[in-house]
Amino acid sequence: MTFKDLIWPIIAFSSYISGGILTFGGVGLIVFMKEKDLWGLGEGHTLGYLFVCIGLLLSILGVLIMRILRNRI
Repeated sequence: MTFKDLIWPIIAFSSYISGGILTFGGVGLIVFMKEKDLWGLGEGHTLGYLFVCIGLLLSILGVLIMRILRNRI
């Protein structure tokens, strides 16, 4: 197995893991950062909603890529 064969599994696993981190980080922002400014980027809970949505999409993408790879091998 070469490195070229491992590119898609690495992409799938890293997107799955980063999606989970973003999702739980977003939930933490929603719960603990209500009405607080987050480094001038916006309120914490609104960025939390954004992180939850992006995290869920990344996790779904990772699972779909893993399922496609599993069926092709």
